[in-house]
Amino acid sequence: MNDVLIERRGSVQWITIDREARRNAMNDAVTDAIAAGLGQASADPEVRAVVLTGAGDKAFCAGADLSAGSGSFKYDYSKVGQSFVRLMKQARDLTLPLIARVNGHAMAGGLGLIGMCDMAIGVETARFGLPEVKIGIFPMQIMAVLQRLIPPRKLYEMALTGEPISAAEALHIGLLNYVVATAELDAKLDWLLSRLLDKSPTAIRRGKSAMRVTEQLNFDQSAAFMESQIGTLALTEDAAEGRAAFIEKRIPIWPGR
Repeated sequence: MNDVLIERRGSVQWITIDREARRNAMNDAVTDAIAAGLGQASADPEVRAVVLTGAGDKAFCAGADLSAGSGSFKYDYSKVGQSFVRLMKQARDLTLPLIARVNGHAMAGGLGLIGMCDMAIGVETARFGLPEVKIGIFPMQIMAVLQRLIPPRKLYEMALTGEPISAAEALHIGLLNYVVATAELDAKLDWLLSRLLDKSPTAIRRGKSAMRVTEQLNFDQSAAFMESQIGTLALTEDAAEGRAAFIEKRIPIWPGR
């Protein structure tokens, strides 16, 4: 049974965790399939953005599958980098915009999926939490992406108490970009995608890569690096087309090079 659906909708690749009966919980097969979907999108020059979501309207992702026989938290420690860690690294290095369509509750590793995305739109009924301490573990791996999103005081509270927060609070602390009614979720997603798809694919691709690099640099290093990057970007065909379209007062036709 295919637990992850991958489909092209125009120039957008959709990746849907299709385990509604298990609240879209993850196992290694799911994370590997999401990774394959990201790899497929990255290799396709016609894809301009990626949407990650869950099936149904109850849960985006409940985290790791804790059902009997699921094998959660049983790793081969002779290997460097477990499946979910590799997925987070891959998502962070993706040069396409990656948007979380949060159709329902997001818990534990589900927050990690949101954290590895560039943007997130959630429904107002969703709740968000790190309940791992309630079963004797801790949200270790996903801290790598959540620490740069959630303010430290709130992150400590969520991780140490295991208590969930509302969509409104998730918006307030920066975990989400937008919160909407369930009936408005896809319209808001389409609105956001439309603001991405008419822009230069080259500028977005190189810009995302540059932003990722500067997260690890101090101000002086970041300024010097970005100075070199704007000079490089100015040499691209997209930059030439953008300037020409501006001067000629027309809509640019991006070559994507």
